[in-house]
Amino acid sequence: MKKAKSRTWRRRIEARNTYFDKSVAKSIIGKHLLVGVTRKNHQGEVVSLEQFHGEIIRASQEEGIVIRLAGSADEWSMPPDLSNLEPAPPGNYRLKASGEVVVNPDFLSTWAVTMPTTAKP
Repeated sequence: MKKAKSRTWRRRIEARNTYFDKSVAKSIIGKHLLVGVTRKNHQGEVVSLEQFHGEIIRASQEEGIVIRLAGSADEWSMPPDLSNLEPAPPGNYRLKASGEVVVNPDFLSTWAVTMPTTAKP
């Protein structure tokens, strides 16, 4: 099993207003989450789109919201911002890259990640 890796969000999350409540975090454990991540270069151009889903297995301010990816033992973590979880309207959600259909997830979460400018030596 691959554990969730440390993410750069851990260094940056303090600069953002986030919402985290332990009792709410406890209530989302075991729920099905569908995630979309848009990655952009430092100029704002989209370089990749990812969609994946899984079961929320842990949630803490230290680790973030951790899911076990569907069909795998691998884990993925996102910032501990409960305001970025939206109840998913019932229905079928087709993942663009794989064509997999996710049926009635509990929550949706979308993220846009802009890569920093790399320093020149």
